[in-house]
Amino acid sequence: MQRSRRRKEAGNIQRALFAVVAIIAMAISPQVLAETYDVVINNGRVMDPETNFNGVRNVGVKGGKIVVITKDAIKGKETIDASGHVVAPGFIEGHQHATDQFSRKVNLRDGLTTQMDFEAGAGDIAKWYAEAEGKTQSNYGMVVLATLARVSVLDGPEIAAMGNDMGELFRGVVGAAAAKAQKEGRKPGWSSTLPNKEQMTRIMSYVDEGLRQGALGVGVPVGYMTTGVTQYELYKYQELAAKYGRVTNGHVRFAGVRPPSEGQLGVQEMLANAMVLDAPFMASHLNSNMDWEYTIPMINDAREKRGARVWGEVYPYAAGSTIASADILTEAGMAQMGITYSDVANLDGTRWDKAMYEDVRKNDPGRAIVIYNNPPEAIAKWLAQPGVVIVSDGMAIQDEKLNYYPWDSSYEGKSVHPRSAGTRAKVLRMVREEKIMPLMEAISKMSYLHAKYFAELGGISQFRTKGRVQVGADADIVVFNPDTVTDNSTYEPGKGALPSTGIPYVLVNGVVVVKDSVVQKVFPGKPIRFPVMEKGRLDQISIEPRTFDPDQS
Repeated sequence: MQRSRRRKEAGNIQRALFAVVAIIAMAISPQVLAETYDVVINNGRVMDPETNFNGVRNVGVKGGKIVVITKDAIKGKETIDASGHVVAPGFIEGHQHATDQFSRKVNLRDGLTTQMDFEAGAGDIAKWYAEAEGKTQSNYGMVVLATLARVSVLDGPEIAAMGNDMGELFRGVVGAAAAKAQKEGRKPGWSSTLPNKEQMTRIMSYVDEGLRQGALGVGVPVGYMTTGVTQYELYKYQELAAKYGRVTNGHVRFAGVRPPSEGQLGVQEMLANAMVLDAPFMASHLNSNMDWEYTIPMINDAREKRGARVWGEVYPYAAGSTIASADILTEAGMAQMGITYSDVANLDGTRWDKAMYEDVRKNDPGRAIVIYNNPPEAIAKWLAQPGVVIVSDGMAIQDEKLNYYPWDSSYEGKSVHPRSAGTRAKVLRMVREEKIMPLMEAISKMSYLHAKYFAELGGISQFRTKGRVQVGADADIVVFNPDTVTDNSTYEPGKGALPSTGIPYVLVNGVVVVKDSVVQKVFPGKPIRFPVMEKGRLDQISIEPRTFDPDQS
């Protein structure tokens, strides 16, 4: 508790100093006013969630940083007239699975300037960051994916090598693992096998290498492998991440509302581990586990009253999206959630029946589907819950063969869950039309609060200068019209990637990436990553002998 209290006090001091610097910077010298900036944003309503500043100002950007915020006239090489618009921190997200260029482009139209995948992640971290360098429009980061570690050890490294992130996992890895398992008369190893000590050691070695290579944490989507991952194995993932001081993200074990496997129980499992280990834990999409009325206050109490390094997230849609082979779509899983076949649909809108259920789960296990599992009237309630951050849980925008679209592809004709394109604009529209929360709070939940948790709880230093419109902050900025900003993506076939409107300008590291609502072909995104270490830390934990049969299903 003392360590947690010291961390909290240090964070308060740092925030206070940052705010003082921002206020002092308002006293602008004549030399500063005469300077020519890279970009100037004039006459906008500057809203900074950390200091609660809300006023019309001119913002000067130079060298990728915000260097002046003033009432006085300033000039720049490039000037944006933001009259009638809000100038806010660029939106941040740790739960966007899409890593291809077209999907990132769509997200930029929605104001997303820092896009990461904490729920899933990547297998080969060094390869993933190398392939993103110089080719990414938004800031980018990744955790190491425990699922691919299990695929490599329990299904074969040749299958794990078929994909390196969530989009590729769906595109080939899941299907190949299922086909191999079916041929061998067993269930897929990654989702169903209980590893023995030797296999556990190899799995943990895989995860350790990802952390050594600078992964931001560990992604453990245990909800997709509920019968394969023991409580012991899950604890070991969180313990290893804790040795590095990094986040474990959990798509928790259960999603139902009926005992004995309620959604709250799955959150409690990983929350208990985090509190015992004094480790960061981020609970994925709490609205999806259907016990959000209980889990959100529980996580908030653990953080605010007990000093635990934990937080949770929600998204603004009643329906979820996953793959056909997900554990929650077993007969028992659907019963726990209180849904049936017709509550599941293909991306073309076709609702399932029992015959389609059996066919797709057997023959196309990686197919992306939509699950209608929550009442729409509950969306505003969970968004307004204190302490939560807002994410999309967006899926990669892929064609029927699960191939990625080229960067310059049309926005029309794409079938995908609308959250992949419209999450932030939908929240801002709901703020305007339904008054679900103050605008400043909504901006904070999509920018500053992410940065605060990632920096103070997750130890990721790059976020200390993100999520803010302050002098000295990174110039990740979104300019939107609060009176017109609107999401346009829908569940209708061909309309899932329609871009948000009312967000005419977006800057990433001081570079104008969206100009007059047109995404520019520039790639200023920077990596969010820990330094590569010479040696891993697996040798700091012990793996006890297990008696499970590695071939049991």
